[in-house]
Amino acid sequence: MTERYEVKNGARKGKKMWRWLSLAAAVLLLVAGAVTMINVSATRANGASTAEESADTSESTEATEKDSGDEKKGEEEGDEAKTPVPVEVASVSEGSVSAYTSSTANLVAENEVKVLSEVEGRVLTLRVEEGDWVKNGQVLATLVRDDEEIAFKKAQLQETNARAAFDRATELVERELISREEFDKLTIEYEIAGQELAEAEWALKKTTIIAPFTGRVTARMTQLGQHVRPGDELFQVTDFDPLVARIYLPERDVLGLEEGRDVQIRLDAADEVYFAGRIRQISPVVDTSTGTVKVTVEATDPPKQVRPGSFVTVNIVRETHPAALLLPREAVLRELQKAHVYVAADDVAEKRAVTLGLEEGDLIEVISGVEAGDRVIVTGQGGLKDGSAVKILIADANVG
Repeated sequence: MTERYEVKNGARKGKKMWRWLSLAAAVLLLVAGAVTMINVSATRANGASTAEESADTSESTEATEKDSGDEKKGEEEGDEAKTPVPVEVASVSEGSVSAYTSSTANLVAENEVKVLSEVEGRVLTLRVEEGDWVKNGQVLATLVRDDEEIAFKKAQLQETNARAAFDRATELVERELISREEFDKLTIEYEIAGQELAEAEWALKKTTIIAPFTGRVTARMTQLGQHVRPGDELFQVTDFDPLVARIYLPERDVLGLEEGRDVQIRLDAADEVYFAGRIRQISPVVDTSTGTVKVTVEATDPPKQVRPGSFVTVNIVRETHPAALLLPREAVLRELQKAHVYVAADDVAEKRAVTLGLEEGDLIEVISGVEAGDRVIVTGQGGLKDGSAVKILIADANVG
């Protein structure tokens, strides 16, 4: 009994021991978990602090770099502002300028004809070529004339016989040896024979082709040995003096124009070729379909480069200012209805508004804004501002 009691009492003590051990283990686990959570929170707090410090450092670096870049950019802009702009200048001067009414046309020869064959025949000789100068009546070509010579001789014989018969009849009718009717018949035959002789002589003469007036052969349309008929074109002859241009101007531009007024003519094929002309005729009527008036202009002493058919520009002076201040066209910068130039003064560009007047070729009249002797910038002014530093590379001679 005693042994059994001891066993049960030992078992109870063992169970109590296990309970205490389990409770102690649980407490230890709870403590370990709490410590771990505290460490993790501390680590996170340290990481966030480090990130904030890193961000602050990065922002500080960027700000420093930006400030440095702004300072560098400012220095570069300052250097550019101080660098002179290379330019070319021209001096404003006084001169004459005119305003024109302009129109284009072809110069044509007033006398130009096609020489035609007036009889039938074969071309026997050619005496001239294209480009040759010929005089009035000069032989250009000849046709074979055998048939015409035979017809001429036959007509001569018939006319001779008819004339002899007429002469005898004249004596006989005076002596009343023939009737008046017989005399009239012989008279008519004589007149017909004379007409036939004249026709044969004309045909023989037309086998020689001659120039109708003094001029230049501008075309040859026949060949040696060619058979031609009446109306066939053989040559074209042109009289180069005078050459005229027929222009058509609005009615308002013709008011005040007079015949004989001098004009300027420019050859469009060579812009540097100018020559004089005059108004020869102004049409008395207005073309109702176009509202224009035909003005005939005659060239006076045109240069050798000018040919019939040349395309020209006719300039009629409307107004002239003999003592105007002149600017080169390339110096003027336009903005809508306003214009300005840059004047180089003490190596600095001065922007000046200008009032413009007449324009002629590469020159423009300036009414206000500059004075004679001012050096206006003609090249390099595109990027300038008022007060920009400039360096003069080329100084042109005075304008005008």
